[in-house]
Amino acid sequence: MLLVAGHDSDTFGDEQSPRRLLGTTTVYEGRVWDVVSEEFTLTDDGESITRDFIRHPGAVAVLVLNDDDQVLLIRQYRHPVRMALWEIPAGLLDEEGEDFVDAAARELAEEADLTAGRWHVLVDLFLSPGSSSEALRVYLARGIGDVPESDRHTRTHEEAEIELKWVDLDTAISAALEGRIHSPSAVAAILAAGVARGNGFADLRPATTPWPEHPSQHSTWPRGAVLES
Repeated sequence: MLLVAGHDSDTFGDEQSPRRLLGTTTVYEGRVWDVVSEEFTLTDDGESITRDFIRHPGAVAVLVLNDDDQVLLIRQYRHPVRMALWEIPAGLLDEEGEDFVDAAARELAEEADLTAGRWHVLVDLFLSPGSSSEALRVYLARGIGDVPESDRHTRTHEEAEIELKWVDLDTAISAALEGRIHSPSAVAAILAAGVARGNGFADLRPATTPWPEHPSQHSTWPRGAVLES
C-alpha cells in the first residue's frame, strides 16, 4: 500500500494524473458513446498496459428542490437493468459548445417542464471510472417555475413514459439509505442535499464553477509523449 504524504486532511482531493499514452484505437463506434482501447505506461520506463473503456461525452443532472423541502423525482424505464427507476432529470452533454449549466436547464425543461431561477453545483461524480470516462455534474435548482405549454418538449421512447413525483427530502434520503432507489445520480444528489441543507446550502459552489474533470477540459495527451503527473 502506498501512503501519500503532504496532503492536508481538510483539502485533499482527486488530481489529474496524465501518463504516457502509447496509442488509442476505437474498438466500437456507437450512437452515443464509443469503446476505445488505450495502451499506456504508468511511469516513463514502465511496462505497457492496455485498457478498454467507454469514451463518454459526459452528462449533467438536476436535483430540484421546492419551497416545501420536496425534491422532484422522475420514474423512467432503463433497459440494461430491466427496471423502472426513480431518478432526477438528467441528460447527455451532446450539444457541442453548450455551457454545462445551460445543458442542465435544457434537460430540466425537456424532462420536467420546469425552469429554475437559482442554480448551484451540488456534487461532481465519475459514475464508473474503472470502465467509463463519463463525468457527471449534479446541480441544485431552486426558484421553480413552469415552462409555458406552447414551449414544452415532446417526449418520445422511454421518456414518453416519464412519471413525475414530488417527495419530501427526508423521505428521499430514507429511500436511498434503505436501498429502495438505485440511480447513482439520484442517490448521490439526495444525500448531498441532505448534508448541504444543514447550513442552508451556504457551502455550495456557484453554478458557473469550472469543471476541469470533464474530459472536454483535459489537455490533449500527445501519443508517445512523456507527461508529468
